Amino acid sequence: MLARILRIPSWLLPLVLGALLIAAPWLGISAGTRRLLLLTCVLALVASGLNLSFGYTGELALGQTAMYATGAYLTGYLAINWVNDLALLILVAAVAALLVGLVSGVPGLRLGGWSLAMTSFFLVLLVPQFLDLLERFTGGAVGLVGIPAPELFGSRLGPLGFYVVVAVLTVAWFALIRNLITSRHGVAFQVLRESPVLASSLGISVYRMKLTAYAVGAIPAGIAGGLFAYVDKYLSPHSFGFTMAVTVLAASILGGAKSVYGPLVGAAVMQYGPLRSTDFEQYAQIVYGIFLIIAGTLVANGLAGLANQAIRRLRARYAPPEEIPRSTDPGELPPLTGARLEVSDVQKSFGGLRALGGVSLTAEPGRITALIGPNGSGKTTLLNMICGYYRTDAGTIRVGEQDITGAATHKVARTGVARTFQTPLFPEHITVREAVAAGVYMPHYVGMPSSILRLPNYRRAAAADRADVDAVLRLVGVTHLADTEAASLPLGTRRMLEVARALVSRPKVLLLDEVASGLDTDEIERLADLVRAIRDAGTAVILVEHNFGLVLSLADTIYVLAQGELVATGTPAEIQTHPRVLAEYLGVSQEAKA
Repeated sequence: MLARILRIPSWLLPLVLGALLIAAPWLGISAGTRRLLLLTCVLALVASGLNLSFGYTGELALGQTAMYATGAYLTGYLAINWVNDLALLILVAAVAALLVGLVSGVPGLRLGGWSLAMTSFFLVLLVPQFLDLLERFTGGAVGLVGIPAPELFGSRLGPLGFYVVVAVLTVAWFALIRNLITSRHGVAFQVLRESPVLASSLGISVYRMKLTAYAVGAIPAGIAGGLFAYVDKYLSPHSFGFTMAVTVLAASILGGAKSVYGPLVGAAVMQYGPLRSTDFEQYAQIVYGIFLIIAGTLVANGLAGLANQAIRRLRARYAPPEEIPRSTDPGELPPLTGARLEVSDVQKSFGGLRALGGVSLTAEPGRITALIGPNGSGKTTLLNMICGYYRTDAGTIRVGEQDITGAATHKVARTGVARTFQTPLFPEHITVREAVAAGVYMPHYVGMPSSILRLPNYRRAAAADRADVDAVLRLVGVTHLADTEAASLPLGTRRMLEVARALVSRPKVLLLDEVASGLDTDEIERLADLVRAIRDAGTAVILVEHNFGLVLSLADTIYVLAQGELVATGTPAEIQTHPRVLAEYLGVSQEAKA
């Protein structure tokens, strides 16, 4: 029985709880409980916006409180002086909050680092001053009074009708945000949180994605503000200060910052716990601080994280997933359209240290071009310059007929340049299939609205993605691990997954940076077969590798770097007898050879 319960789809329980939330007034709850549920929904909406920017993209921003205040005061003022239709005012509040999010997010994200956190922090501190400054519209310190009862499409809503509207909006929002997080955009958010470097190598604009998450997170805050204006029909600046910002942060972290439904859990704990006490105000900062310390240090991903861990353990014990047999048919790699990579006289210095001094390299489609040299010779620096992580001091880089010299990393990736890294990078809690599917985020791009609403073009793209990903997983021999957490796999498997993630984007140029490092003999043989298959499919492959035997067996052309200079170029047969290569790379002198 327990095994059957544990196999129930993960979306079914939230759906049932959402239905119970909407139906709560007919289940015998008191007016006081109904009010607490209203405030829980409002706080959960604000915290869900914080989860998008903080939990999923790693940008701490407290600006949701300012957007919450914007939605509340704009709704209150318009309801008193212009129109009192709840549907229209909620839409206006959402759009206004979105604009505030864009305006406040652009400068903070442009500056990078902790700038968004500081910008949003100061924005929250300025909210009371803005409200005082706009006293004519907001009522200043006295507050905004006289907000009428809400109307919906011309009909006045009573307390029960208003509750139902709030509950329906809350359930609808969390359903939409669930669709977003489980789509390719959600995986892109998590890739961005794990490593902006990795995200940009997949063609994702780090700045634009972070701004999108922050701006989209403003929408529920605006909606929550619009709803809150009608809860007591009175707005006070005191409700939108720093304490509210910390309340939202506490609800997010306590419930689970990297959880779709965590904000609901955290908001419920806050509303049914400390916020119920009339004497709580003087102890608010202390209690919030304790909550944040406990949740941030002792509870991984909040209460939602604990629940997920418990469910995973129960499923592993009582309802383990059906084993997928290891595929014996590796499949075939379809033809790929390669492009010629030409690096001409590239130079790069870091301060007074010259990393590259006029290096030129050409990689042809359908050939493996190896780049070798001792540590510190400039190999990874050259790859980073090709990918756009570093800007050239001089020289040019071209892919086919396109000059990518100085282009941003995500733009270089969109020209068809894919790469692996010395240390495999995979976000936690995403499966092998999702990790590999991140590689087709830009090649098969589908807009966020379509992903949220699950429109037909999203469904078609998702089906195509699944077919492509399954084909690549079969090619690298990990189909049986498709639903396993990628970050938990052994190093050799993760390296193969990195190649699969790069390969699923159908690259014109593939850069492999020490991809055989840490692999055993059998894994190296599998890797060598895979690299040959990629070459035969038509892609230009650049292999940076210390395993000299592997390089000799794979490469068509070898370039040798030493101290930032190109010291030799030739076929494997020429390179393994080149005197300077023997001295610089293998440490063999001519006398020793003799």
